[in-house]
Amino acid sequence: MVILGIDIGGSQIRAGMVDDTGAVAASRTVQTPGELDGFTSSLHEAIRWLIETTSLPAGVGVGCKGVVDPDSTVVQKLSGTLHYLQEQSISELVGLPQDVPVFADNDARAALAGEMMWGAARDLRDVLMLNLGNTVGGAVLIDGKLLRGNRGIAGMLGHVTVEPDGAICACGNRGCLQTVFSAQAIESEAWAAVHRGCDSILTTLFREQPQLATCRTVFGAVREGDRVACAVVDRAIRRLAAAMAGLMHVFDPEAVIVGGHVADAGKDLLDPLREEVWSRSRGLLGREVPLLEAQVGDRSGIVGAAALVMAPRP
Repeated sequence: MVILGIDIGGSQIRAGMVDDTGAVAASRTVQTPGELDGFTSSLHEAIRWLIETTSLPAGVGVGCKGVVDPDSTVVQKLSGTLHYLQEQSISELVGLPQDVPVFADNDARAALAGEMMWGAARDLRDVLMLNLGNTVGGAVLIDGKLLRGNRGIAGMLGHVTVEPDGAICACGNRGCLQTVFSAQAIESEAWAAVHRGCDSILTTLFREQPQLATCRTVFGAVREGDRVACAVVDRAIRRLAAAMAGLMHVFDPEAVIVGGHVADAGKDLLDPLREEVWSRSRGLLGREVPLLEAQVGDRSGIVGAAALVMAPRP
């Protein structure tokens, strides 16, 4: 048996056939077109190739940014380059026979579904997950089921307010978590330091083009002991830890899973993050909640999307 997993991203559509062990048997990636007709055509082409290469899937799971109604698979809210998918039914766009069920949800819940089936959330029933990338995605597992809320926006942990008078977020709020901790937030702090001419490895490397200083290079400078890079990362981690501690007090999870490409920093991120989170939360919780790295290493989103087919439902 194979399941078709599809991850819809702003720049790429990734699709693949996933077996019951979570392995990708075949995959296809196409560029995301800028309009609906081109999107549908590209998606159908990728699906057709995968079916010809393997077989008709037993089900389809689709992860997509924005707010997705899992019952109807309709994209309820989505801005940016994929705005044309708003109010579209994903199951209709997939275009497979009606006896092939289609399940859809936002990409963060898809990632947690993958961890439930094949990763760090196996055998757990209460889990928080944060995907630390250019933004901060989030998902919550409560009593063994993905939390969706009244209108499907539950679990958007990146939009928890941590600085009431902070920077304006893309969502329209001020001071959301992702404005102070995300790849973009860390890069913005580093760029500002370079512009100011701070004494730093980053200034030496990127004085002429500060926009080339990425989150990865900032963490690289941290490993070199660079004072400016350490200050940027320390500030970001303290704010992330404060938000995580507050969320732990709300949800009392068995574990917190951290994924996304910022987590590639490994112990340079996770060790100070654990220490700060535990110092803020152990007093009330009375225990140190495990902070785990995501185990599903598939950054394409295909495996997590496929897991939506098997994830328990409310």
